[in-house]
Amino acid sequence: MVPRYTRPVMAAIWSPENRYRIWFEIEALACEAMAEYGTVPKEAAKVVREKGNAAMAAFSDADLARIDEIEAETRHDVIAFLTWLAEKVGPESRFVHLGMTSSDVLDTCLAVQLVQATDLLLKDLDDTLAALKARAFEHKHTLTIGRSHGIHAEPTSFGLKIAGHYAEFARNKTRLEAARAEIATCAISGAVGTYAHLDPRVEAYVAERLGLQAETVSTQVIPRDRHAAFFCALAVIASGIERLATEVRHLQRSEVREAEEFFHPGQKGSSAMPHKRNPVLTENLTGLARLVRAAVIPALENVALWHERDISHSSVERNICLMPPLGWTLPLPVCRA
Repeated sequence: MVPRYTRPVMAAIWSPENRYRIWFEIEALACEAMAEYGTVPKEAAKVVREKGNAAMAAFSDADLARIDEIEAETRHDVIAFLTWLAEKVGPESRFVHLGMTSSDVLDTCLAVQLVQATDLLLKDLDDTLAALKARAFEHKHTLTIGRSHGIHAEPTSFGLKIAGHYAEFARNKTRLEAARAEIATCAISGAVGTYAHLDPRVEAYVAERLGLQAETVSTQVIPRDRHAAFFCALAVIASGIERLATEVRHLQRSEVREAEEFFHPGQKGSSAMPHKRNPVLTENLTGLARLVRAAVIPALENVALWHERDISHSSVERNICLMPPLGWTLPLPVCRA
């Protein structure tokens, strides 16, 4: 993540530390479920949980370096993590990942991270809707000129302008809630998704405790139509953000000066022209919306994988998740009427 364009709380969701904590939780829950259903000794599952929890609580840069060191040799990220975990847990680690495949961990972890990120975004949408509603009522009777083709048309109210954006963001919240429900999916079904070496109750156990639903039919990976729909929803929301940002940018022009984005005390608009109050935030949002939309085509192309699985989608998703996420501060305009 580029720190300039994300918040610490969002960046933390996509950090290696959070990813490994989720990986461990998936492995520990699966181990506990197997112990409950008689596949793994209960005492071994207890040791895995206790020693694993201690290792994750003390997780440091040295642990990250150790996992990277192992991966440099194994060329496999999940095996590298499991090897590191075995060093911390000891002999009982032989019961970790029993019957599972890497996709069980990777896909379920991605679902957890996407849910965590979406919950932040839904809170942001609630805050945005509240602010838009307040500003719409505030300027319900504030006259302004309506424009079509960028040319003066008929009078309207500034509050009506804002009400239109409120309605759009209300629809976007519904879209994001639906996307969250679809992406909140767990798959613990083993190689090629047949449950040949796993009791399906293990998947149900892990899913329930992670707040996910079990994948209806796994092909070893969670089908990527779910992810494509998720990123399409984000792209629509990004376009709504850009629509509001573009309105502010147009109204802030020197020739118009009907509204402007907030200007912080001490903020400078230009290194050469100190009189300027440039719409920096709204211009940033316009550019970042393009990045969010740029994830849609790769996400759609990830849907068609070879047979029960391949990893052509993996490198794509790793890069998508490094893009600046939605959750930026929206530029509610200050009416100058």
